[in-house]
Amino acid sequence: MAHDHGHPHGHDGHDHPDHDDHGHDHGHDHSHAHGHHHHGPVDTGDWRYAVGLLVNLAFVGVEVGAGLWSGSTALLADAGHNLSDVLGLAMAGGAAWLARRSGGTHHTYGFGKATVLAALANAILLIFACGAIALEAVRRLNSDAEVHSATVMIVAGVGFVINLGTALLFMRDQHSDLNARGAYLHMLADAAVSIGVVIAGAVILFTGWSIIDPLVSLVIVAVILIGTWGLLKDSVNLALDAAPRGVDVDAIRTAFLALPGVSAVHDLHVWGLSTTETALTAHLVHDRPDAGALLEEAQGLARTRFKIGHTTLQLEAGALPDCPDC
Repeated sequence: MAHDHGHPHGHDGHDHPDHDDHGHDHGHDHSHAHGHHHHGPVDTGDWRYAVGLLVNLAFVGVEVGAGLWSGSTALLADAGHNLSDVLGLAMAGGAAWLARRSGGTHHTYGFGKATVLAALANAILLIFACGAIALEAVRRLNSDAEVHSATVMIVAGVGFVINLGTALLFMRDQHSDLNARGAYLHMLADAAVSIGVVIAGAVILFTGWSIIDPLVSLVIVAVILIGTWGLLKDSVNLALDAAPRGVDVDAIRTAFLALPGVSAVHDLHVWGLSTTETALTAHLVHDRPDAGALLEEAQGLARTRFKIGHTTLQLEAGALPDCPDC
């Protein structure tokens, strides 16, 4: 029985690190090779969560006080929505912190999955916040309570600036990190709510039509729900270990089959380790004598073409009992 070991290494921790790469070529009837490629922890920017949390928590207190003083249920509802987003930011920031921790011998994949759970919780929380706003808006359709519209406009305008500024902190990473996308959508939704309240306050100020306020709120709720659906779907898929959005599993299978000497691919699995990291396992049936070189080619293919940072590959020289059709 012969063993062939290959150990390519990189140390930059981002695009090229190959830690613990092993190629094992067993003679006789089959061969196995396992490759592991790990990206370093993605910098999710914990400071952004802390800044957003502190600024928005302070504004919630201001908005509640202004709502009580002015008699504006719109401001109180907006404050409740902002508070839900503060809790969402706290969960997102906590998950980002957990993702940086090493897992140890028990949590061998680390705590990156916490970012997926936080994204899912954020989506659910946002839907519940929309429900609360919608209920309040419907109740106010039958209410003629007088509102200090000038106060409403000023406070909601400040809220718009704060929420938009917080959202911009996460805009750059929203397409690469589902957790950052959740925070971005949360704060952008708050900015939309705030500007809606400003517009409603202006219309009420000049026309006296108080019914405009709840109607605008219902429109904003619909916009928020449309934007949240994608976040909810993606986070549920990642929680169920589905392939992340944008990863074509069939294309990966075809690419592996196109490698010289590979005759079959089975037990191919692709899932998200976190909202930013993807893992892959597969068995490749081949007839090449250089298992180590094939392992490097397959790993490089996954890393460069499909941006998958963690691969575990088993190379087989013939069909095994777990794949009779190979």
